[in-house]
This record gives sequence, structure tokens and C-alpha cells, in this order.
Amino acid sequence: QVQLQESGPGLVKSSQTLSLTCTVSGGSITTSYYYWSWIRQPPRKGLEWMGAIAYDGSTYYRPSLKSHTSISRDTSKNQFSLQLSSVTPEDTAVYYCVRDSNVYGLGPQYDYWGQGIQVTVSS
Repeated sequence: QVQLQESGPGLVKSSQTLSLTCTVSGGSITTSYYYWSWIRQPPRKGLEWMGAIAYDGSTYYRPSLKSHTSISRDTSKNQFSLQLSSVTPEDTAVYYCVRDSNVYGLGPQYDYWGQGIQVTVSS
């Protein structure tokens, strides 16, 4: 099956940039018509969709995060990455990379998840 694995530093200083990479195996990030998303869960809060990069390289962002968020990909490595700039302690969360099968009429369908990575932003 498809597997996703997050990697990156678990501790980031306030005002710096959070950078995470998702390595995908068992399927290509360029395969139609999947979307590859970043979702986070702050402590004691629900899941928050941050953004996604589509099979064709198109990007989409949560409006409230758009000015600080960049999602990119390296197709030669079958990886996609997240950069979140100017972070604050409010960005402390478990970060997940996720595949979205994007079934028309049903909304997001997050069928495969990474295990998540804890990222703490120091104050």
C-alpha cells in the first residue's frame, strides 16, 4: 500500500521557518488525480487542513495561512514539502502528510496518512 513518512526538525524557534518533508512510497505523487496534503493538530484541538499540492503541481492553501505557507515537490524523489514561515508557539502541533483521493461530490477523502511528526515552536 501507499506509505507516507514525515521528516524534519521537531523543534523550531519563534520567527523561524518550519520545514518538513513527506516521502511517499508505493505510489507516485504525479498519479492522476490525487492530491497531497498537509494537516496539523495542535494540542487539545482538532485537525486543521493547511494546504495541498496536486498531481499536476498545482497548489492550494488555507486562506488564513497562505501568506506564510509554501508547498513544493521533488518528483525525482517522490517527495513533497511544507515550509511555514514566521512561526509562533501557536504553530506547535503534530503535522501529518496525507493523500487525498479527491472524489468528486464527496469532498476530501484522506485515505493514507503518515504517522505524524511532533513539532514544537519555542517561545
